[in-house]
Amino acid sequence: MARFPTPKRLWNSSLPFRVVMITMAATVAILLATGWVLLSQSSQGIVAAKTQSAVAEATSVLRSMQDELAAADTRVLSANEVVSRLAREAANRGTVGNQYYVLAQTPVTQIGSAGVSQTSLPADLRNSVTGESGLWSAATTISYTDGRDAEPGLAVAGALESAEGELYPIYFIFPTTAEQQTLAVVQQATIVAAGLLLVAMTVTVYLVAVSVLRPVRAAAVAAERLAGGNLEERLPVKGSSDLASLATSMNFMAAELDLKITELEKISQVQQQFVSDVSHELKTPLTTIQMATSMIDAHRAELEPVAERSAELLSKEVGRFSDLLADLLEVSRFDAGAASLSLDDVDLGKLVSAEVDGVLPLANRAGAEITVAASGEFTAELDRTRVRRILRNLLTNAIEHGEGKPIEVDVGGNDDAVAVTVRDHGVGLDPQQVQQVFTRFWRGDPSRSRQLGGVGLGLAIALEDAKLHGGKLGVWAALEQGACFRLVLPRHPGGEIVPEPLELAPEGEGGSVHEP
Repeated sequence: MARFPTPKRLWNSSLPFRVVMITMAATVAILLATGWVLLSQSSQGIVAAKTQSAVAEATSVLRSMQDELAAADTRVLSANEVVSRLAREAANRGTVGNQYYVLAQTPVTQIGSAGVSQTSLPADLRNSVTGESGLWSAATTISYTDGRDAEPGLAVAGALESAEGELYPIYFIFPTTAEQQTLAVVQQATIVAAGLLLVAMTVTVYLVAVSVLRPVRAAAVAAERLAGGNLEERLPVKGSSDLASLATSMNFMAAELDLKITELEKISQVQQQFVSDVSHELKTPLTTIQMATSMIDAHRAELEPVAERSAELLSKEVGRFSDLLADLLEVSRFDAGAASLSLDDVDLGKLVSAEVDGVLPLANRAGAEITVAASGEFTAELDRTRVRRILRNLLTNAIEHGEGKPIEVDVGGNDDAVAVTVRDHGVGLDPQQVQQVFTRFWRGDPSRSRQLGGVGLGLAIALEDAKLHGGKLGVWAALEQGACFRLVLPRHPGGEIVPEPLELAPEGEGGSVHEP
């Protein structure tokens, strides 16, 4: 079952996703702010217009009623009777016109439009009218006594004043259902428009991001192919935009890289050929020198002391030169792809023990004790000579850099592979040196007085021998804690070596690991 990537993974891995998400967030924030301002202004405008219209209507009606009250003959009808009549007429007129309702209050009775409850009047509005003339307005909810549902409204309060100065409160209630419906339509239209705009922005930004990033992705793919060795990879150049400039720059870089790598390959081939030719050319005269040195060494006891010492040094240095030449010839074979294996069933445990016995004199002179831990059967199809050379390099390297401290050799195996680790507790290596330890002609500290080893080819050749078997050679090291080398070889050519039989890095000691 396919698993969908999580938003966090998409955020970290997809630039278009990040662009779309950021744009959506910004758009939502802008839409919320704009919508709030729009709705707020619309609501205030609608309410202000309704209030202005209601106050104007109430003012006109009140003025008319006041004029009639002033013109009435109070000798025939009292002011209370006149106000009651005027209120009833206004209430009936408002109900029929369906524009407003009227509620009035006299010392004798309460008058109002049919079906409208007195509870529709806010208490604050009642208090405002008492004892003072003028107009007041307030939002309210209109309640009905005839079963109709309550609806929003606007109450406007005023008063009629008799000739004796007595005030008669008059209340006008204007339904605002139509205005509320208009405001709801505005809100709905705003939400729909915002949703459509958000979708349109998202799609647009995604298409723009994909369009802009497509050349960048193509450049990334081309860079990966170039890194993989496909130096003929080029990007199409379209138009004259910045993206076209990117493609041009990438193509120029690829062409220059192709040229430089070709030059380096030629130089490398010349160097390899030079090493191979020199090594082979030196082989014949070295053989002659070795024969002459052997003859001199055989009669060394007959020579004068100075000549005897010279013969001893000559024999030693010719031996070292012979070893160096053998290493150079082996490197030439690896470079030419001419190295091959001579496989045989070999017990790695016994081979390790034999090599440890061979370097014991060196270890004794250095004051280092070597312990071997090997229990079990570790037979594999190996090239005995090459594996012995690897072990000899690892052991002599541990003796040289172990500073006379104990050296631990472990042999292990599983169904698919065999392994050996060589651990010393000497000077160790820093992280940068760990990455260079298998490099040809590299030495950990050329300034140190060296009693063993050569020019820095031993570990490089050991690595090639391990790879030739289909195995691995790795190193762990830490400054002042020593180093540990691990050789892992398949029991059969081409076999698996995972999991490794032995751990490379000691537990809890930090340090750096390199396993090319």
